[in-house]
Amino acid sequence: MQTHLLFVHALSPIHAGTGQSIDVIDMPIAREKATNLPYIPGSSVKGVIRDISNGLRIPNWNKKELTEADKTQRKPLEDQQNRLFGTQDQAGDAIFADQRLLLLPIRSLYGTFAWVTSPYVLNRFAREAKTCFTNSDNFPTIAATDTIRKQANDSSQDQALALITQQSVLSGQATVYLEDLDIPAETKLADEWAAWLGEQIFAQDETWKTILHERLCIVHDEIFNFLVTTATEITARIRLNDDTKVVEKGGLWYEEALPAESILAGIVAINDQKETKTNAQKAEKKPDPVYEAIKEVANQNLIQFGGNATVGRGLCRLALAEGA
Repeated sequence: MQTHLLFVHALSPIHAGTGQSIDVIDMPIAREKATNLPYIPGSSVKGVIRDISNGLRIPNWNKKELTEADKTQRKPLEDQQNRLFGTQDQAGDAIFADQRLLLLPIRSLYGTFAWVTSPYVLNRFAREAKTCFTNSDNFPTIAATDTIRKQANDSSQDQALALITQQSVLSGQATVYLEDLDIPAETKLADEWAAWLGEQIFAQDETWKTILHERLCIVHDEIFNFLVTTATEITARIRLNDDTKVVEKGGLWYEEALPAESILAGIVAINDQKETKTNAQKAEKKPDPVYEAIKEVANQNLIQFGGNATVGRGLCRLALAEGA
């Protein structure tokens, strides 16, 4: 099985929802059961990529009335796409994992916002990402959670609660201010991760590499859990009566979304074990069809995930890491 690392960078808030809720938030976003971390389901990722890929590869994809010539031209291309993405009766070769939250943008007193993550999130990400690289010896490491401990009762600050980079713009007098939290910070301990992530997510964009390097912040897992729960975007929506222009009964609801600038990551793979291959075929280097398809899609300027597309939600860019 060949695996690749895919990043989703939110350019507008993403509402990958779970339907209605009886909680305060009427339409919450999807979260993992155990960790409460937001994610975009793999099924959504697959559907969006398949739809765009079909439009790029199959002529007249949206044409409803096809001539015999159109059908003849499209048949081999449709068969190729169906082998890759599957049909209702047959599973495809492509595998799309959930896109899980990696960096959460948080309002900061200094530097406008911080890209916040935690040791657990980075360690889990690294465990999966290493499967996509033939050489993982130079992969960044992260200190154990205990070294980024919570504020002690005696207010001693012999260990940092937030790790930032040497060039960070987040710190004022050795303290990071995130939302309503003031957290003692230690510099130079996040540079390795900032450099590696910047190279993967913004490979051709030096400006955004610098922005990421200046704003990466690694906090304790419990602080991150608090921010993930309280710092998502909540929007009040209303539905007006067309005639009276007054809010209809029951026409007020609250929607949750991942804020713009959120960065998620996940695995995509090709299940090449379905076909029986000779040793010569296995040794032959051929382009990975999943990689090629996603690369084509990633080259598009904007991709939309989740609901509320007509009000600008879910606009994203994709970044496919170059395994090495």
